Amino acid sequence: MPEVTRKRWPKIFGYSALVLVIVILLAITFTIGWRTFIGPRSRPLTNRTFERTAARQERGRYIAENLAGCMDCHSPHDWTNHEAPISAGMLGAGQIFPLEGLPGTLTAANLTPDPETGTGKWTDDQLERAIREGIGHDGRALFPLMPYPNFKTMSDEDLASVIVFLRSLPPVRNPLPPTKIIFPVKYLIRSVPEPLTAPVDDPDLSTPEKRGAHLVRIASCADCHTPAKRGEPIPGLEFGGGTVFKGPWGEVASVNITPDASGISYYDEALFIQMMRTGYVHARKLNPIMPWSAFRGLTDEDLKSIFAYLRTLKPVNHHVDNTETPRFCKLCGSSHGLGDHN
Repeated sequence: MPEVTRKRWPKIFGYSALVLVIVILLAITFTIGWRTFIGPRSRPLTNRTFERTAARQERGRYIAENLAGCMDCHSPHDWTNHEAPISAGMLGAGQIFPLEGLPGTLTAANLTPDPETGTGKWTDDQLERAIREGIGHDGRALFPLMPYPNFKTMSDEDLASVIVFLRSLPPVRNPLPPTKIIFPVKYLIRSVPEPLTAPVDDPDLSTPEKRGAHLVRIASCADCHTPAKRGEPIPGLEFGGGTVFKGPWGEVASVNITPDASGISYYDEALFIQMMRTGYVHARKLNPIMPWSAFRGLTDEDLKSIFAYLRTLKPVNHHVDNTETPRFCKLCGSSHGLGDHN
């Protein structure tokens, strides 16, 4: 090898290494992001507390029990019962989340003010940051099955009310194992939390449709009724159903709730409210994983507003029928009843 060529090799190697480093840095920046390595975005905790009032406690109960699903997810249930009642004395006491197919063991925390196994030693701001910003009391990123990306639209007053209600729960000693998320998901979720640094005002509720849009967001309806691939909603199938839920309630797919002929175009307001109140669509019984037993506590005005908003959704042609044998669906990639009709 000529002497000149040998002298050039270190430079060539150096330039190649620099290019490789730049490529890697750009790849991280535009794919998984740096939060995967340096941790989630979070704001410093404050010493703020929320005044405990009867009005806040009742408003918080309504949101936590009937709308946002707090008590539904953070309490064990009797899944053999159509109403899936919460186990006696365990309201808000937490559970190992029973949904199969999750990336690890997810524990819905004990939200009661028990000082050893619950939130008794958490500050109000630790609760606030967890609920709307996805940062646990210990500083970790919460798995977004906890729908904090939706709760970030919850107004400051409604959030205060929820926290006041949680403080009013009877303490329940219920030791639970910590959440353990598998690699690499436990690092990838670090990019999800977003700090809130400005007040969140009351939403625009000036029309039934706007009120319904807000309620649907807080209730996380889209999370269950929009199929996803690799954790991302499939474009064009918003509210179109097909997400499969397997657990002690059996195996069931979320249905299409858009006003398409394959969805709920045959619903009228009365049928929608009857379904939410009773858990039946005519003679067809809803699976208890659909939290109708929580939603039935919503006011008529709120249920009517939710229905009004659902009627404005873009119709999605996606056939889902849980009374039929599951078949592979090329649209959503899952196997569900009438999947082969899509």
